Amino acid sequence: MAHLPTVLDVGRIAGVSRQTVSNVINTPDIVKPETRERVEAAIAQLGYRPHASARRLRTQKSSTLGIRLDPMANGISGAVLDRFLHAVTEQADRRGLRVMLFTADSPEDEIEQFARMRDGADVDAFILTSTFYRDPRTEWLIANGVPFVTFGRPWGIDDMNDPRHLWVDVDGWSGVHQATEHLLGTGIRHIAYLGWPSPSGTGDDRRRGWREAMVTRSHLSELELDALAMVAEDGVGNGRAAVEALRATGTPVEAIVCASDSLALGAALAVGADIPVIGYDNTPVAEAVGLSSVEQPLDEVAAGVLELLMGPTGADVLDRDAAAGVPRHRLVTPRLVVRERSTLL
Repeated sequence: MAHLPTVLDVGRIAGVSRQTVSNVINTPDIVKPETRERVEAAIAQLGYRPHASARRLRTQKSSTLGIRLDPMANGISGAVLDRFLHAVTEQADRRGLRVMLFTADSPEDEIEQFARMRDGADVDAFILTSTFYRDPRTEWLIANGVPFVTFGRPWGIDDMNDPRHLWVDVDGWSGVHQATEHLLGTGIRHIAYLGWPSPSGTGDDRRRGWREAMVTRSHLSELELDALAMVAEDGVGNGRAAVEALRATGTPVEAIVCASDSLALGAALAVGADIPVIGYDNTPVAEAVGLSSVEQPLDEVAAGVLELLMGPTGADVLDRDAAAGVPRHRLVTPRLVVRERSTLL
């Protein structure tokens, strides 16, 4: 049977005591940075994992993170949150942490769940997904001193830089800007944008990426750009209807950039194979039909979520007052995946 690495093994490799290793794992902010780095390197080298049950008894903490299981609105864009859940669960497990999934019918219902789990000491912190304009969940968590981190920036409230609101997000502006720049680089000028209605923090951010790239390089007038901007609720049928309506006006369209793969699939069905269409999320559907799309690096997002809450390797929520200088926010850059359109569309 293979020998499982112990705290003593980590201490021997790092050249520190058993207590120092324990401090790095449980209270990393009290350890000198250079010492902490040596111990973290030894932990990674050995693949050491603290004994979760013993740790829970010792610290009187649940070693559990709570995440609402979002309803899957459709089988395309909904896959993104499913992939994120897998990534954060796998990475939490490596830290000896558990993930508790729960359901809620509304933001208000979710807040009631927060209160119940806080009162029962069921979780140490919450991970929020699907942030939206004027999200009341984050306001409640901040007001009640409950640790949390969001996958998504706060939108419409004045806490974008609040140290009590930890967030990790993917730079939607950058992703759509990359997509638009790519198409402009092929000599195309009349690039339409298909996105969600405002106000939508995420959607408006993505639309800005298109608009700013077009203003810089397309040489189209403001009126021409306004005519190329389409709005639709997410969904394949809605995307197709919006593009068909735009084309019926006679507005020249040489390519389309979309806020999601669901909208992109609808757009592709409306225009056929002759007009390039780029989506967002790089879902399995986009890959299957050969749609170009912007990929969100969800493993990197999951790692950022856990690091902001607990540091590079820890399993305890950091004391934000004691952890001076520890980052509170992280913006991850996506990448454009370019494909040849399949004959399936």
